[in-house]
Amino acid sequence: MLRDDLRTLWTEPRPPDAAARVWRDWALLGAGLGGVVLEATLREDVVWRPVAVVFAVWLCVLPLWRRTRPLATVTLAFGSMILLQVASLIAAPREPVGLYTGLVVLVLVYALPRWGSGREIVLGGAVILGAFVLSVVTDETPAGEQVAGFVFLFLPGLIGAAVRFLATARERQLEQVRSREREQLARELHDTVAHHVSAMVIRAQAGRVLAGTDPAAAVEALEEVEEEGARTLEEMRAMVAALRDRGAGAELAPPAGVADLERLVRAPGGRLRVDLKLDSALESLPPAVDAAVYRIVQESVTNAMRHAVNATEVVVRVTAERHTVRVSVRDNGQRTGRGRDGYGLAGLRERAALLGGRLQAGPGSDQGWHVEAELPRGRTESGAHPRPRR
Repeated sequence: MLRDDLRTLWTEPRPPDAAARVWRDWALLGAGLGGVVLEATLREDVVWRPVAVVFAVWLCVLPLWRRTRPLATVTLAFGSMILLQVASLIAAPREPVGLYTGLVVLVLVYALPRWGSGREIVLGGAVILGAFVLSVVTDETPAGEQVAGFVFLFLPGLIGAAVRFLATARERQLEQVRSREREQLARELHDTVAHHVSAMVIRAQAGRVLAGTDPAAAVEALEEVEEEGARTLEEMRAMVAALRDRGAGAELAPPAGVADLERLVRAPGGRLRVDLKLDSALESLPPAVDAAVYRIVQESVTNAMRHAVNATEVVVRVTAERHTVRVSVRDNGQRTGRGRDGYGLAGLRERAALLGGRLQAGPGSDQGWHVEAELPRGRTESGAHPRPRR
């Protein structure tokens, strides 16, 4: 089992969402260089001052690449520390060489398990451990201080590993939410298409019966329509049955849509008044878009009921244009800075994207929380607009 765990760690890839640089990198660099200047100017006990200053500047610059090159930055930083320790061991200075600003290397220790692959974590950890062992061998420090130094050095790495685990777990949960949303959409599309295909089969059967005069060509055509329709229906049922969770019963009732929004917002138990206004041109929406509008309003109103601070009203607007449907849900609570979407909004964003639309959610410019969605009335190809229903 241990061998399998080590093999899994060795083959672990890097996290996919590593940013090259953000503003915090430049702030860290500025703070580090400022610390170097202050130490080099004010401290009188600096040993090998030019070497210590250059070394500290080197350590301050390396974190700029800590996310994209975690192993390289750790190797360069702690490798140079090993070389400096060897040089100081040969020259035997009175005090340790270096500036306190060199503690910036702890950022690299954090970044290694946070952004590195499994192979990089193992190799980089070996380099860090080697530098620590060399310092223990060369410095005559009590055992208690050595243990404290070990904990101090590797604690940022444990924090980085914990942060990575939490981020991975959240991403896994988000992917499960997206998968459930895709499954729900597939179920709704299946129910809709199955209805039309079933009607096609019935009409084909009727056409064959009505061909009383036995026109051979018509009968053959009707038989082909019937056969193809039945085959399509069977294959589609098999495909969606594989997508569905076997533990959850299949929903045979048609999905809720725009026509059900009045009943949704009038449901008892809500602590906020819901102001709902719908366009009159929403009757002919495609079933998938119709269900998506309902789900967006349902999730947004539910979130407002649960999380809106000091809100008294939720304003819901669903407007139809020639080629798009727009959904807007806003509450009048205090403006909040909720930084990231919950799993419900992540699923709705996935659904909107699958339909070719988009969804945005965030604090409003003046107050409350706003959800804005734009969905196409029907899928188009090559930029052509969907044909209106007859």
